[in-house]
Amino acid sequence: MRFIHTSDWHIGRQLHNQSLLDDQAYVLDQIVALAQQHSVDAVIIAGDIYDRSIPPGSAVALLNDVLNRLVNQLGIQVLMIAGNHDGHERLGFAAKQMAASGLHIIGPLQAELVPIRLTSPSGDAYFYPLPYAEPTTVRQVFETDAKGLSVSSHEEAMALLLEQVRSHDSQGLPKVVVSHCFLDGGSESESERPLSIGGADKITPRLFSEFDYVALGHLHGPQYKGCEQVRYSGSILKYSFSEQHQHKSVTLVDIAAQFPAQIQLLPLTALRDLRMIEGELANLLEEGRTDAKREDYLMVRLLDKHAILDAMGKLRSVYPNVLHLERTGLMAGDQAVVLNRDHIKKGEMAMFRDFFAQVSGDELTPAQQAVMEDILTQLHRDGLERSETHRDVKEEQAE
Repeated sequence: MRFIHTSDWHIGRQLHNQSLLDDQAYVLDQIVALAQQHSVDAVIIAGDIYDRSIPPGSAVALLNDVLNRLVNQLGIQVLMIAGNHDGHERLGFAAKQMAASGLHIIGPLQAELVPIRLTSPSGDAYFYPLPYAEPTTVRQVFETDAKGLSVSSHEEAMALLLEQVRSHDSQGLPKVVVSHCFLDGGSESESERPLSIGGADKITPRLFSEFDYVALGHLHGPQYKGCEQVRYSGSILKYSFSEQHQHKSVTLVDIAAQFPAQIQLLPLTALRDLRMIEGELANLLEEGRTDAKREDYLMVRLLDKHAILDAMGKLRSVYPNVLHLERTGLMAGDQAVVLNRDHIKKGEMAMFRDFFAQVSGDELTPAQQAVMEDILTQLHRDGLERSETHRDVKEEQAE
């Protein structure tokens, strides 16, 4: 059997208030094309289909279109599970009715695991879908307290779920586990929502080592842990600037009884890349005019050490998709910054000089600078008096 393993589509996600729906549609088109090109028997989506539990209508429409093309037009079986971002009940709506068409959706966790036998001309395989579930959910569904079982961590919860997988007789067919969890030692990024606090969400990869393939979701970088067949496909797009060096892909898997899984990464190309650039404003603007990738989503780190009027506007005139700006140059310097009134006053004066020069095109005259210094001095004196008055009032109230 041949299938594509993918996960973490996060349809409907925004990045710095920028909708990524067009970018997601672009890369999902590639997944459909790859499924057809490689003649796969199934597409496995290991959770976080949507980015939030109540997705916007446009996200639902996009998923509906992709599933229609895969299942109805190409005749490819699809199995998808709920991740920690998904609304389990909403995702699983009408799942039983759709299973007959080849679309298998596993939303809420059930006490009885139902293995799904997917068929292919080259051989069948059993898939064991384990949607994301908090330990508290596992305790409730399996009534572990009444049975005297301890399920306080994600690892203990997963161990309990996998008992059913181990005990199921697959009649010699390959066993494929589909899960959404955090394996200990996995490489994280900033865009993944923590599953718990204090490391209780981490699961040892050893729990999965005996299965023919484990299709995981949650971590956004393609990787495997423990055994090569225990792997994350990674997200379909870069969802934070911490992922700028990741290479996004889906995983093509060929599996047969008594043979190790054959694994190949199929690269995905983004409509717009996500990257960071840094330098002084003048140099970046000059480079941007000939940058073939100036439409990319950018974080810009400016190294200029002086104030700049409307830096973001200037950058977006060349790089239209600047999403975040950092003024690292203003924070540079080896000397310690002493936050006293004289230092603040000098900083404000310097910023005003730069502002005046950019707006008027001229430098401040000595007379203008003297007037501005008097104004700043008076403002700081008034601020100090208000602060002292406020403190005296509080002391009187306290007495």
